[in-house]
Amino acid sequence: MSPLSARGLAKSYGDVAVFSGIDLELAPGEIVALLGESGSGKSTLLNCLAGLDEADAGSITLAGRDLRPLDDEARSALRRESLGFIFQAFHLLPHLSVADNVALPLRLLGQRDDGRVAEMLAAVNLAALAARMPRQLSGGQLQRVAIARALVHRPRLVLADEPTGNLDARHATEVLELLRRCTHEAGAACLLVTHSEVAAQAADRRLRLDADGLHAG
Repeated sequence: MSPLSARGLAKSYGDVAVFSGIDLELAPGEIVALLGESGSGKSTLLNCLAGLDEADAGSITLAGRDLRPLDDEARSALRRESLGFIFQAFHLLPHLSVADNVALPLRLLGQRDDGRVAEMLAAVNLAALAARMPRQLSGGQLQRVAIARALVHRPRLVLADEPTGNLDARHATEVLELLRRCTHEAGAACLLVTHSEVAAQAADRRLRLDADGLHAG
C-alpha cells in the first residue's frame, strides 16, 4: 500500500492558480525531492497533502485513508498516527530535553516507550545527549533530534520542508545521509521539499513543481 497517493490536485487563491493537475504516489522507503522556485506552491502542496489545507479539487489517500470525508478531528488523529514532520526551523520545544522532544509524538498518541526513544536517539548518534536541552545543541544536532522525533512513532509518511535550510554544507550532508538511512530502515516514504540541488541528490526521485504542474527531474 502506498503511504501517499494524490490524484488531480488543484489549488487556487482567488483568481490565482497555485497548482493544478497534480498526481503523486510515494512508495514505502522512498525519498522524493520536490523542487521549485520560491512561490511555486511547494509548501502549499505539502499542507494539502497533510490535510492542513484543503485542495480545491482532487483526492488524497494517506496511509490507506481518503482525506476527503474526514473532519478536522479525524484528520488530526490521522496525522498523529501516520505522519512525521521535519521543518527548517526545527520546532523543538525549548523547555523539554532532547529525549522528551523525541518522545512527544508517542505521548500525543497516549503511548510511553522509553526503549523506542533510546533506539531513535542511538540511530541519530545522540544517545549521549538525551538529557541536554535544545539550547545546548548545534544546528546539525537539532535537526537530528527533529529526524528522530519525526520517525519515533513509525509513521507511514514523513514530510520534510527545507530541513537543511538552516545548516552549513557539512551538517546538511550529514543530516541528509541520516534522513535517507532512517527513512529507508523504517520503510517510511519521505517527501522532501527543498530549493537545494545538493539536498535533492539524497532523494531516490526528483520532481519539480511549476505553473504547468509536477514534472520528473
